[in-house]
Amino acid sequence: MWITGLPASGKSTLTAALKGQLLGRGIDVAVLESDLLREVLTPHPRYDEEERETFYKQMVFIGALLARHGVAVIFDATANRREYRDRARREIPRFMEVYVDSPLEICKARDPKGIYRAAGERTANTVPGLQSRYEPPEHAEVVVHGREAPEIAAAHVIAALADKGYLGAGSR
Repeated sequence: MWITGLPASGKSTLTAALKGQLLGRGIDVAVLESDLLREVLTPHPRYDEEERETFYKQMVFIGALLARHGVAVIFDATANRREYRDRARREIPRFMEVYVDSPLEICKARDPKGIYRAAGERTANTVPGLQSRYEPPEHAEVVVHGREAPEIAAAHVIAALADKGYLGAGSR
C-alpha cells in the first residue's frame, strides 16, 4: 500500500501505527520510507521532476519485487504526482492507496524535518504543496485525516485491507 500526503501530514506516524497493528496480526511488512531510500538511491537529491521520476521508478521497482516474493509492502512517501503512485498500482496487483489528508497549515506547524521552514528561508524550492504541485489521489481506497489518532486511522486502513481480502488466512 502507498501512504501519501503532503510533507508532515502524518504519513510516517500512520505507517508506524499500521505496522504495529499488522505485526499484532502476525503480518510482517517491509516499509519503504522515501527519506531512507533516498540516502541510498539518490544520496545528493535535487528533488526536481527528473530526479523524482527516477527515484519513484526505483522505489516502485523495489516494492513490486518484494510484493512478487510475498512480502507485504508499505510505501511511506509523498510521491507528489499521481503518476508515481499509479505506476505502483499498475505493477502491484494487490495494491491500495491511503491518503493522509492534512491541511497545509497543520503540516507547516508540525514541520518535524524543517522542510517548510527551509522553503520560507528559500533554501528549499521544490516542496510539494508549496513550490511543487501535490496531486492528491483521485481514487484512494482509504482517506484518513491528519488530526485523527494514528491508532484509529490505522484501524480504518486495516478494515479496508480486510474488506479487500488482503489480510489472508494467516493473519489473526
